[in-house]
Amino acid sequence: MPRILVTNDDGVDAPTLGPLLDALSRWAELYVAVPSQERSWIGKAITRFAVVDVERTQRNGLPWAVVQGSPADCVNLAVHSLGWPRPDLVVAGINLGLNFGSAFLLSSGTVGAVFEGWIAAIPSVAFSMAIPQDAYGVQGEARNARIGNYAPRVAAVASEITRLLWEEGFPPSVDAFSVNMPAEAGPETPRRVTSVTRTRYGPLFVEERKNGFRHRFSYLQPLEDGGDVALVSRGVIAITPLRLDFSARLPETLRARLER
Repeated sequence: MPRILVTNDDGVDAPTLGPLLDALSRWAELYVAVPSQERSWIGKAITRFAVVDVERTQRNGLPWAVVQGSPADCVNLAVHSLGWPRPDLVVAGINLGLNFGSAFLLSSGTVGAVFEGWIAAIPSVAFSMAIPQDAYGVQGEARNARIGNYAPRVAAVASEITRLLWEEGFPPSVDAFSVNMPAEAGPETPRRVTSVTRTRYGPLFVEERKNGFRHRFSYLQPLEDGGDVALVSRGVIAITPLRLDFSARLPETLRARLER
């Protein structure tokens, strides 16, 4: 049985976490390291100056670490510092909200966790789902209950894709995967391999009081057609292989002027 480290950025009480663990535990040995509270929009942040407290426990026979830190903290601690066996895979999610498009990809704590997995040389997969329409504007237990109605189906998809990737292995050209699913996704939903749509977002903050601003997402702007944004918008599961190569080629005229 492969060893899978499961993490997320929605915290220990995320309504998708239990169903994901149930689905993965049917074929894998699991370890769970999750933030103590929601840590969305944090990317691959690592705690630098504060002490990171970790509560170690057992839940349903699984080793758990509840971490006062970021998703990337969770992965690094679980791989290097908690004394657990080295995982064969890192699975992050299932995130409440889509992480498609480059702007969301770079901002996501869920995707940040799999980037940390890649740094540790562990194959890693991030799963994200759209928020169901009936959960918009609803908070607390009512919101979790509504999302929970969808969670077992998306968890079944996540487990199936993870098992397939484990059996096939990651190609040398792929560093990680990001999978984005419609809220209503299930095993019968069409799936396509695609690319990350280049995107930008608008203002992220509104003034709540004088000189005080609160995060409030405004809009996502695609810069091109196609890719993961277009697929999920059509009700298709988008499976996106990621290559963490940030280099780009320059025109020779500019290169000649820059170099000495």
